[in-house]
Amino acid sequence: MAHISQISSFLSIVLIFLALCITLFTNPTLSLPALKLNPFQDFCVADLQATPTNSGYPCKSQVTSEDFFYSGLNTPLNTSNPKGIAANPANLLTFPGLNTLGISMYNVAIAPGGYNQPHSHPGVTEAGVVIEGSVLVGFLTTNYTLYSKVIGPGDMFVIPPGLIHYEGNVGKTQCRLLTVVADDLPSEVGVPHTLLATKPAIPNEVLISAFKADSKTINMLRSKFTAG
Repeated sequence: MAHISQISSFLSIVLIFLALCITLFTNPTLSLPALKLNPFQDFCVADLQATPTNSGYPCKSQVTSEDFFYSGLNTPLNTSNPKGIAANPANLLTFPGLNTLGISMYNVAIAPGGYNQPHSHPGVTEAGVVIEGSVLVGFLTTNYTLYSKVIGPGDMFVIPPGLIHYEGNVGKTQCRLLTVVADDLPSEVGVPHTLLATKPAIPNEVLISAFKADSKTINMLRSKFTAG
């Protein structure tokens, strides 16, 4: 009976995630900004061996069934790093079949007490479903309102386009979640690194004014961050 219950729970999570993907692609306000496919072609599998241009990678000339399937999301994740977080990406660079389709997926694991720093994906929506563990998810609006909740297995979340957000493990065991972002190669702007690890550096006077802090505090914060 326990085995049947586990299968039922897994199928429920899969159905939730399928609903999530359908939502992203059937809502014009979410999918159209990321949809870059030429209407005269069904797909454009990226040729990663070619040199990309400002328009991206050219289409691969010889396409096979394998170009539309990807198994890398099941690669084991190691969260024993300073951030306590690891992810397997299925994006344009690892799964060329996603090129121009406006979607990428990530298998994410977070160690107990680990947090994905506040960050944003400019212009695109993110959503996800928790597979195991307890995850704190929060995002900030442009009028300085925080929306957050601790969620568990089978629970789904959505981050509106471009808003600053974070995820953290508030449980006692490693948590895991699957996320989908409405872009085949989404950019990520990490708030702390963007402010404190840029090259050349933002002038101290700007950060002192922004944080209402002194130069010593700003230099201390800078020392804890490196670019990349």
